[in-house]
Amino acid sequence: MLRRLFLALLAVVLALPAGATPIRIKDLVEFDGVRGNDLVGYGLVVGLNGTGDGIRNAPFTEEIMSNILERLGVNVTGEQFRPKNVAAVFVTATLPPFSRAGSQIDITVSAIGDAKSLLGGTLVMTPLNAADGQIYAVAQGTVIAGGASAEGDGASVVQGVPTAGVIPSGARVEREIDFDFSTLTSLRLALRSPDFTTAGRIEAAINNSYGRGVARMIDAGTVLLDIGATRAPSPAHALQRIEAITVEPQRKARVVVDQRSGTIVMGEDVRISRVAVSQGNLTLRIEEEPLVVQPNPFSQGQSVVVPRTNATIQEEPGIGLAEIDEGASLSEVVAGLNALGVSPRDMIDILKSIKAAGALHAEFVVR
Repeated sequence: MLRRLFLALLAVVLALPAGATPIRIKDLVEFDGVRGNDLVGYGLVVGLNGTGDGIRNAPFTEEIMSNILERLGVNVTGEQFRPKNVAAVFVTATLPPFSRAGSQIDITVSAIGDAKSLLGGTLVMTPLNAADGQIYAVAQGTVIAGGASAEGDGASVVQGVPTAGVIPSGARVEREIDFDFSTLTSLRLALRSPDFTTAGRIEAAINNSYGRGVARMIDAGTVLLDIGATRAPSPAHALQRIEAITVEPQRKARVVVDQRSGTIVMGEDVRISRVAVSQGNLTLRIEEEPLVVQPNPFSQGQSVVVPRTNATIQEEPGIGLAEIDEGASLSEVVAGLNALGVSPRDMIDILKSIKAAGALHAEFVVR
């Protein structure tokens, strides 16, 4: 199955037309100041069907439950209650840029005690704080757990992760980020993948659209934009036009392999110098077959275990000595190795050896 999938992906790669595909600037950069903010809160999920925290193992659950009840006017000081349908959770979310008070955002709920499942639970009103300690949103709603669990007297089964879930639009924004975007006179464009060639092309594309002097490349990851020189009514109008400009990005030659799954992903600019490759596999097999030796009848001896080991070495057929021409692309090399019947895992070992020999001219990433 893995081999057929690899062949299909390789066929798609080889069928792609040469040359880079124009990409919008909005997909290549991050605009300075236009970013989300992480929020976190500590709350309580109620309504669980006996799958909540054990109060003895999670005393913080009892503490927050007491605080919530006291805020609601229920005095539980000195009372002993150990319900099994509540669970303490962490609530996380990301406040999108330009979020306004009253808008709703998605949240993630994760159990922090020994609760077995959050399925069917309801998150009680939970304030969400940012890094500055201020409350920016309040979360509440029914948890949608991502798994299921069941157990009997002698066995249990768990599917997915029932101790974590999400609440779509489960938090309402109560405070806005104090950021006046309309007063900006300059703005930095931060490239997601820093590259001098790509940054230069972004600078040239913006200047060709607005005129010289609007954009200036600072380094491989930054392009400075002079909003005043664009003569746009506002920075938002300027970025509306700039983010739609297309640029052909330049990427580093890179090969990424995953040894666990045997996946190989390569760029079209990867090149290999002239090199010879020979590959074979050795299989070492060791079998232990201990032999028990019994004493003679009516003797005073004892049974003795005599070790006996069978060791064999088998060489599996691989590829013979093959020569790769100068300047061949990696896709051509992989296609040739695949035609010889080399498995993806053996192909990864061959590529690692070619890289070690200095013939693979690309960044080699192994995961």
